Amino acid sequence: MRIGTRESQLAVWQATQVKVLLEKEGFSAELVFIKSEGDIDLKTPLYEMGVQGVFTRSLDVALLNNRIDIAVHSMKDVPTQLPEDIRQAAVLPRGPVRDLLVYKTDLGFLESSAPAHIATSSVRRRAQWLHKYPGHEMHNLRGNVNTRLRKLSEESWDAAIFAQAGLERIGVRPEKSVVLDWMLPAPAQGAILVACRAEDEASFLACQPLNDADTALCTKIERDFLRTLLGGCSTPISALAEIEDGDVYFAGELLSIDGRQRVAIEKILPVERAATIGKAAAEELLDNGGRAIVEAIKAVSSNV
Repeated sequence: MRIGTRESQLAVWQATQVKVLLEKEGFSAELVFIKSEGDIDLKTPLYEMGVQGVFTRSLDVALLNNRIDIAVHSMKDVPTQLPEDIRQAAVLPRGPVRDLLVYKTDLGFLESSAPAHIATSSVRRRAQWLHKYPGHEMHNLRGNVNTRLRKLSEESWDAAIFAQAGLERIGVRPEKSVVLDWMLPAPAQGAILVACRAEDEASFLACQPLNDADTALCTKIERDFLRTLLGGCSTPISALAEIEDGDVYFAGELLSIDGRQRVAIEKILPVERAATIGKAAAEELLDNGGRAIVEAIKAVSSNV
């Protein structure tokens, strides 16, 4: 099995997990390294690149050209509509879903009247942070996990925001970090997706033992919410579905780019009736103030 992966430490960690799991199922496997556009361009903010799948497209091309048999992705990077002739083969059990604030000295800047300087490339994290701390200044921070940690140490910023799973999976979470419980994560954050060619039944079946049904359901709900809101990297959309005692607890929100406007929704449904909860929640959110925010974001994007 040829496993396609990006070259970053985190991407290789994720692909290695898939390799180990496949080998436990009796398959031999090797990693094939593919460079992505998102790794090459480290200056343009993600939300200005104007394309979904910036971290996945190179792997999609490798799949379709039969250079690899499966591709391993951070699921939150994967467009909600997979390319034609590619299908989801498995979703691994989910890791930590939350965001982390990594700070340089202490957290005094959160209480200070002076504007703090916070770094992130995510338009979602930026909007959520500005909604809570409207006086703070945001800075663009791109690159893989290690590059971003290094940039934080070099710049005069107070803190930067990272995915908890990303830092903890490769063992680089700094002591000076706190989980942002109030910040709703990106849809499918903390989940790993394995994709294969649609006609490649052998690879699809090989990956089925790796699939975690609960994670697959929760991430589907979150991505349905994102897709119905027509969201991508340039839209501040958050969603989290969790299963507890036979029920799915769903929370979702949409913010304006500057964080000033916010609409949110919560739903609870039994697991057996929850498959469409993401789409229904998004439609309800659109009818209750969300449509105006989406149209305003589209108007700004069309003028860029």
